[in-house]
Amino acid sequence: MTQHMDSSSGPVTGRQDAAAEPAPGEAADRAVAGILDAVVRPAPGAPRGVVVDSPPGAGKSTLVVRAARELVGAGERLMIVAQTNSQVDDLVDRLATKASGMSIGRLHASDSKPAPEALRHANVTAKDKVADLLEQDVVISTAAKWQWVRTEQPWRQAIVDEAYQMRSDALLAVARLFERALFVGDPGQLDPFTVVGTDQWAGLSYDPSSSAVVTLLAHNPAIRPHRLPVSWRLPASAAPLVSAAFYPYTPFRAGTGPDDRTLRPGLRGDGSAVDAAIDEAAATGWALLELPARHTVRTDAQAVAAVAATVRRLLDRELTAHSEQGSAPLTPGRVAVGTAHRDQAAAVRAELARLGVPVDPAAGECVTVDTANRLQGREYDVTVVLHPLSGRPDATAFHLETGRLCVLASRHRHACIVVARAGIPELLDDHPATEPVQLGVAVKFPDGWEANHAVLSHLAEHRVRL
Repeated sequence: MTQHMDSSSGPVTGRQDAAAEPAPGEAADRAVAGILDAVVRPAPGAPRGVVVDSPPGAGKSTLVVRAARELVGAGERLMIVAQTNSQVDDLVDRLATKASGMSIGRLHASDSKPAPEALRHANVTAKDKVADLLEQDVVISTAAKWQWVRTEQPWRQAIVDEAYQMRSDALLAVARLFERALFVGDPGQLDPFTVVGTDQWAGLSYDPSSSAVVTLLAHNPAIRPHRLPVSWRLPASAAPLVSAAFYPYTPFRAGTGPDDRTLRPGLRGDGSAVDAAIDEAAATGWALLELPARHTVRTDAQAVAAVAATVRRLLDRELTAHSEQGSAPLTPGRVAVGTAHRDQAAAVRAELARLGVPVDPAAGECVTVDTANRLQGREYDVTVVLHPLSGRPDATAFHLETGRLCVLASRHRHACIVVARAGIPELLDDHPATEPVQLGVAVKFPDGWEANHAVLSHLAEHRVRL
């Protein structure tokens, strides 16, 4: 994780005295106001880029929509770059809903169609050629599509969403299309993905596999990142841990207090370890359902069965989630299972289906079961996580990647139940870092060992042995 500085208060060296902190809503409003001023009303000589670091659930999408509305309101034509088609369709839906008077162009590939939720709005026009969308107030597409666009007149303003998921070579391919840009993203999430080796570029300022934001800041030292200081997703039980473990230089806090959210079972537990873990998570926001230590294959049948049984009992016990948004039953659509690998997710889906838990989106509301990569940006009331290092004989760079654990531990509004085999702390101690040290490469902090130990130390206080 790259160390950044707060745009308004200099380097972040620690938490302020709680008594001196403004209320969460006030702190968030101040931050957003400063960001919008920098984007819509830049000072003379200001850098051409504005970077915003957003922790999980801090209102990143809301900021993007608001910035788009203000830029268009100021008379600007705007292009928006996202990283996946699902992110583009979600942004189109949000923007069209919030600004029905704004004309929005959805630029897509010739061999694909946008999602129905993006096309249901009267103010949205979808085309596969940008020439057919030049009269729209906003044009939105993926970086992969934008790189093929040719236009004689660049946009004055752009917004790059999920900018930390964007590789620097993708930014280079689209940067010619705009003069100024707002870059919004989460520095604690997974790094950009590449299928080829990148060692030959390691340490170079033009490393194409680096994050677009990291490269942008390296070449533009005058840019001082802003940050959103409040998470509206994570409860008061989770925000301190996630902030300390994954965002030591850009701390944040929960927007709600300890008593603002509760998770109450409608039926008593049956005395099993699974129900004890559910009760612990409902009471404290966290639970570690721990299986005996053992080296296993990746699709550990016992761990998969424990995950599925936990989800089945979550639904059987008729839990109700109470929050500042009201009260609602815990339905399958508000529960997610997170894994490190696709074959693990497939095994969990199969076991859930065997237990009668809905897992097929085509059949209606269902439990989401997916990898950390695909759960990024999504939100649920309760999550059940299969720990990436559970049952492993080694600690590889993939399983230790800080962003993977961060995603898995930060999708919930109420509670997170982690399923893992015992022995992970010992595994971490027995497998020190063996990655080669490369000159010129910024050292990530916290690293996977640091983050895993911090999370496991906290989870040990909420352990239920199976």
